[in-house]
Amino acid sequence: QLVESGGGLVQTGGSLRLSCTASEDRIDEYAIGWFRQAPGKAREGVSCITVGSDRSSYEDSVKGRFTISSDSAKNTVYLQMNSLERGDTAVYYCAATFLGGGGRADCGAYTYDSGSYFSEYDYWGQGTRVTVSS
Repeated sequence: QLVESGGGLVQTGGSLRLSCTASEDRIDEYAIGWFRQAPGKAREGVSCITVGSDRSSYEDSVKGRFTISSDSAKNTVYLQMNSLERGDTAVYYCAATFLGGGGRADCGAYTYDSGSYFSEYDYWGQGTRVTVSS
């Protein structure tokens, strides 16, 4: 089970840190992706990390503003979001793919492709809402 937290209301230019905590399995056996879905829009990949190798990837619009990281001791992956813009307003989801079950370690190859990520990611959280106001 994945549980997201850390969402909220923030002004343009502000920061938030989202957390994705796995309640059971060890996250270092997974690739973890962060996704977001704005009202009326399709879900899109934002960032991902292969926890065991600390290999990460970002969607172009968040490069330089968002940072993904992990803490295996806490079984948690974080998404630090800085310089937030109104266009970042969305519900943010984390998802996990189990590398031992055939999941691909190069999460950047499938996280940003809506034709791929639904089949690649095995588990999804319920989401946390981020609202950026001007």
